Amino acid sequence: MAREKDETIHPVDRHVGRRVQEKRLNLGLTQTALANAVGVSFQQVQKYEKGTNRVSASKLFEIARFMKEEIAFFFDGVPLQQPGMAEPAAPGFDHDFPMTRHSVEISKLAARLPVRKQKAVVQIMREMLDEGGDGDA
Repeated sequence: MAREKDETIHPVDRHVGRRVQEKRLNLGLTQTALANAVGVSFQQVQKYEKGTNRVSASKLFEIARFMKEEIAFFFDGVPLQQPGMAEPAAPGFDHDFPMTRHSVEISKLAARLPVRKQKAVVQIMREMLDEGGDGDA
């Protein structure tokens, strides 16, 4: 479903699209390969991944089946709780970083490092971004 120009992308649509992209990259698939497998154009896969077009339930089912993944995978990390009347609205889920094959590889390699070396890599990346910081995160 295409969106009007002034309509914003719903955070869940963006999140699902990013999870599709993340899984596709983890599997080493091109957008064209995924598109061919589920019967859409590669441009449609691009729109799904950006959240520009919503992925229908049936298409998400096909994508999940092709990727051998549970449908719930694509929703992992979406905040489920809505603020009550007396609660302030929580900040939106921020998943607005570009996912690339390099960022996927970085995350795979980093997970194999001991924590001490992970912290060193994070510090190097912060310095490369001119963010510095001594956080223990």
